[in-house]
Amino acid sequence: MRVFVVGDAMLDCYWHGRAERISPEAPVPVVEVARKEYRPGGAANVALNCAALGASVSLFTVIGKDEAGTQLCESLKAANIDTSHCLRSANRRTTTKTRVLARNQQLLRLDEEQNSPIETADEHRLIDTCLRAIQIEVPDVLIFEDYNKGVLKKNVIDRIIEHCRLLGVLTAVDPKKDNFLAYRGVDLFKPNLKEVREALALSALTPTLPELQTVHQMLHGHLQHRTTFITLSEHGIFAQEQGKKAQLVSAHRRNIADVSGAGDTVIAVSAMGMAAGLDTLQMTELANLAGGLVCEEVGVVPVDRKKLRVEAQGVRNLGLR
Repeated sequence: MRVFVVGDAMLDCYWHGRAERISPEAPVPVVEVARKEYRPGGAANVALNCAALGASVSLFTVIGKDEAGTQLCESLKAANIDTSHCLRSANRRTTTKTRVLARNQQLLRLDEEQNSPIETADEHRLIDTCLRAIQIEVPDVLIFEDYNKGVLKKNVIDRIIEHCRLLGVLTAVDPKKDNFLAYRGVDLFKPNLKEVREALALSALTPTLPELQTVHQMLHGHLQHRTTFITLSEHGIFAQEQGKKAQLVSAHRRNIADVSGAGDTVIAVSAMGMAAGLDTLQMTELANLAGGLVCEEVGVVPVDRKKLRVEAQGVRNLGLR
């Protein structure tokens, strides 16, 4: 499968060490750093998940001409992800999230980022390179990964969706608040429950099938999209394709270690499932399993394809042997 991922890429840094004393300078632990680890995050983690599932993946983003940007590209290349469309800009800094851990417990997170929208010149470069690649390669699915970091401006979203629809390329999005209702015409719309409550001013919304069906119709009125896919944390996942039966799949019992990156995994699996022709229930079951699996790992990690296959074989609705 050929997959394009467009959006806010970042670098996740992990500083692992020991914390066995309190600083004499302030009431904080002193961490003796033993090793540093770098992993792709944000849209780059979506790309990593798609590659882990066997897809051929290209990432489209704007990152800085800095050390973090170089490290991010090297990590992606090591996973066989095409970085030729990762545009480097002197006007940006690469979003970096540094987590300090001791005994697998996060003590501190340091964020280095620039949230302002990309400048017009970078916006046009991104649109041009993406539309040209879509025209030449015609991917099976294009995934927008929006973290409100400034890459996905409304013009970028509109132009890419329009071109994908013209060429019959499926589109999916993991939206955030700023552009929540900007993805008109997308095939798969995947927010989480908190994002839906905030964007639609539904603070009393509960994760029940009747209320979520109403949300789907509200979203469809704005977006004219095909399928709503709402992650509900411990309550599982809701999915409904317009004009078809709604699905509410319960979460599986897990030993939760870290929920970071679970949404990236869910959008990758659901979008690829849609492109592979799975029905809504199969797509939801598979994404539900994948999202739960990565929550059992510390830090942002892609789904393990072998573990996913083993678990999927035990789910009757997936119809796997």
